[in-house]
Amino acid sequence: MTKRFSNRKKTILAITATLAFTGIFFITYSILQNRENPDMTAAFIEEHMRNDNGTLATYLKPAPSEHPDIVAGREALSESLGLWMQYAILSGDQARFDESVQLLTTYFLHQDKETYIRWKLRPDGRSDVTTNALGDDLRILDALLKASRLWDNNESYLPLAKRIGSTLQASSQTKGYLVDYHDFERNESPAVLSLVYADISALREMEQIGILSSQDYARYQDLLFHMPNDGVFYPKTFQIGSGQYEYDTSVNLIDQLIVGIHLAEMNHPPRELISFLKEEFQQNGQLVGRYHRETRKPDAAYESPAVYALAIILALKTDDLPWAQQLYDRMTQFRSQDPAYPGGYVFDGNTHAFDNLFPLLAEAMLKNTAR
Repeated sequence: MTKRFSNRKKTILAITATLAFTGIFFITYSILQNRENPDMTAAFIEEHMRNDNGTLATYLKPAPSEHPDIVAGREALSESLGLWMQYAILSGDQARFDESVQLLTTYFLHQDKETYIRWKLRPDGRSDVTTNALGDDLRILDALLKASRLWDNNESYLPLAKRIGSTLQASSQTKGYLVDYHDFERNESPAVLSLVYADISALREMEQIGILSSQDYARYQDLLFHMPNDGVFYPKTFQIGSGQYEYDTSVNLIDQLIVGIHLAEMNHPPRELISFLKEEFQQNGQLVGRYHRETRKPDAAYESPAVYALAIILALKTDDLPWAQQLYDRMTQFRSQDPAYPGGYVFDGNTHAFDNLFPLLAEAMLKNTAR
């Protein structure tokens, strides 16, 4: 009797494993076979989001800049450049990557006394800012360091990364922490680190190559590992002077997802946040851009392709391919809605670069996972 029960149990387990494998197979097959051309969004960016000098415009529609600290129209961001470089890495396109490095060194890189990356450019490539943006810098550093391993036929990536990293270490730190930005003209920095900028992947790359010490890298690990949450959401900033974490009342889901990705890359997945997102999506069929922190209710009506893209990346970082596929199906419903811009996530004749670049990254990661 015991032997018969044992055999029956083995049979049930074998059937369960077969069904699970079959489900994953069909999810993978649908990702590879039943999608639009994944290069469509890249083609849209190339055709419609490029300025004459090759830099990536922030918005599709031109608009005058009213303040140097606020991006407008066809101005270009170092954020966009870093995301484009990461896409080149994921798609194995060294020519695209090298073109991006050329844009970096020609337009974004200030190289007089200190080598730093200007966070914003005019459409013609000139700049009115004398500040960097830490998150963008680390994304670009991460891409350069990965490229130096992936394509060792180019020996320029590593020295460039070291120059940028050295400036960050020398100029953009307060009490041992990198900070959100440094004004190189005024020699001023805030004593704050936005947790979305604690890019653990980039910091790990910097530590492995010796740009960052092991002790400094461990400090950022501790910062994230010991970061509180309110049961779902994470703080917005770490105040370096007081050592306190601070929350926003209205939570930007893009920030939450990026912090969640950092945690997942430390093998410390944000389980409460993921559970909340899954429940929201199951109940409402969507994720919105902002939530009220205390009530957990939507604090905005809009959906963002970038939100879905980052949720896909988080799902992939936590090995949840079925969840990634559900998010992908929702995200791509927003693609090519404007027939004048196939492949683009365009609404009312306009779009933001990151609403196309993050989906491009997510799709490339999904495609690589499904291979």
